[in-house]
Amino acid sequence: MEQRVRVLPDDSGVRVIVCMGDFDADTLGPLKTAATAAADDRAVRRIVLDVTDVTFADSSMLNVMILLLRTGRLVLAGTVPAQLGRLLDITQARPLFTTADTIEAARAL
Repeated sequence: MEQRVRVLPDDSGVRVIVCMGDFDADTLGPLKTAATAAADDRAVRRIVLDVTDVTFADSSMLNVMILLLRTGRLVLAGTVPAQLGRLLDITQARPLFTTADTIEAARAL
């Protein structure tokens, strides 16, 4: 499956990055670009990463998620898909991430 990254317009200092499809070292470019822009933008107080439609993620995507986590502003939105959940469990990283059921709930945190 092809991957897509969509950045929603900022709202009250919240930037939402919607991820869809497979993310590995070969397809990570758009996500890395969006994540770096969000992390570098001081006007962004919260970064919401919607992972609901991620069908595959490897350590490359996890590295980007950790980059965003280090900003102290990251919230994962949506149900964490099984494959991504396994990656987070295997690496024991799941407890590090704040999650919310929806984008709207993540915006409110």
